[in-house]
Amino acid sequence: MNETLKVLETRRSCRNFKPDMVKKEELEAILRAGTYAATGMGKQSPIIIAVTDKELRDKISEENRKIGGWKEGFDPFYGAPVILIVLSDKNVPTHVYDGSLVMGNLMNAAESLGVSSVWIHRAKEEFESDFGKEILKKLGIEGDYEGIGHCALGYAAAPSKEAAPRKDNYVYCI
Repeated sequence: MNETLKVLETRRSCRNFKPDMVKKEELEAILRAGTYAATGMGKQSPIIIAVTDKELRDKISEENRKIGGWKEGFDPFYGAPVILIVLSDKNVPTHVYDGSLVMGNLMNAAESLGVSSVWIHRAKEEFESDFGKEILKKLGIEGDYEGIGHCALGYAAAPSKEAAPRKDNYVYCI
């Protein structure tokens, strides 16, 4: 089977990560793949914030936990040491789709390198708040960005499960 198709068929979300940091070369390759996602009219509306600093990672996790309504102590990033935050320029009509394609590229690139991932929501709420706006300000990022998602990355603590069977009515051909 073609390696790309194999990655697309075998990638699964990971919800139990080892604490080991993702290797620099792997992270750089994953980020590069994200920048090559298709975007509407080639406008490249998304940006990616790579968070490897544990202190900031933990603050983002806590903010995400609060938004999600989970009990104190829960980590919505499942221990992943890296969080890639995808945001997109709200002034581009295709910004949500563009950012979603970036998320897909990040997760599939990670899988191809043996790095596990999971898409975590609530980036929209985070970056509408003062908490998220402060992160953007500290990074010198100006503009009107919407949080699309978090791609939590790391090495899986356990093997992933097999894919569920595909539903019968997934594809219709005319």
